[in-house]
Amino acid sequence: MKNKQFLLAARPVGLPTRQNWDYVETEVAELADNQVLIQVEYISLDPAMRGWMNDGKSYIEPVQIGAVMRAGTVGKVLKSTSSEFSEGDYVYGHCGVQKYAVVGIEGLHKIDPSLAPLERYLGVLGMPGMTAYFGLLDTGLPKAGETVVVSGAAGAVGSIVGQIAKIKGCRVVGIAGGADKCAYLVNELGFDAAIDYKSEDVQKALRAACPKGVDVYFDNVGGDILDNVLTQIRMKARIVICGAISQYNNTTAVKGPSNYLSLLVNRARMEGIVVFDNVANYSKAATEMAGWIAEGKLIAKEHVVKGIEHFPETLLMLFNGENMGKLVLKVEAD
Repeated sequence: MKNKQFLLAARPVGLPTRQNWDYVETEVAELADNQVLIQVEYISLDPAMRGWMNDGKSYIEPVQIGAVMRAGTVGKVLKSTSSEFSEGDYVYGHCGVQKYAVVGIEGLHKIDPSLAPLERYLGVLGMPGMTAYFGLLDTGLPKAGETVVVSGAAGAVGSIVGQIAKIKGCRVVGIAGGADKCAYLVNELGFDAAIDYKSEDVQKALRAACPKGVDVYFDNVGGDILDNVLTQIRMKARIVICGAISQYNNTTAVKGPSNYLSLLVNRARMEGIVVFDNVANYSKAATEMAGWIAEGKLIAKEHVVKGIEHFPETLLMLFNGENMGKLVLKVEAD
């Protein structure tokens, strides 16, 4: 049984390239006690992976040189030496960019492929969905009638944030790149308005779309867009810092917000979130969101690319704005 793996070969400067990875084929290891052998079927591709490649202090240890690239995965248990998992179980975990994984059972969760497609457990019912749910509801604290703005709005997290905000009775404005994405937000996901940062003056468009100002801003991109939104916030606004994809591949210093004094003037707050802080409540969130999907209130969309061999180029789709919805890599190309 041959494994296919992508190992981190060198830490990238700027955008990662294929030269930052070693693609290897190896024998699958034998199981020790309390381990499982998983055939990985889908791999989650997330902007956070770029940060995991850096050698610096963060909320999680960096991926080491020569190690399998970290990634969220879903797959099938082929063998088990654990009493908690049996052959044939489907599981979610962080098994990395590889076809087979021999891992301990810590961090593995059983999933039911009869309730939702496997790839959905990497999207709405996985880390992006949990990020959107807890980041918006627990940190953003939206109230009915308020205006919620979300950047990266057509991506895996942003598209869910906007829809949950609508479910909670808010006016929702999405910021995305390109006419197709903006049309998708309004026509399919039910956003009240969308701003195309590639063709519009974001600050002017925000004033038009948010005449009363912004109560909650869910930020996935950082940089100039964060600065623009800070000029439009209302009294006691909440800014949720989820990510800064516009800054991840910088070769110079990260651009911080120059308009931060708006927080003082408006007695607003800005707070960062990390999804792993909410692990104990994942099942509650997944149950509620699955109910919204069943009721037609929440639309789940996955952008699936086939073939693990295409991992380096597929990852770059995140930073080029090429994905619509949750980006997932299907290990087998069929």
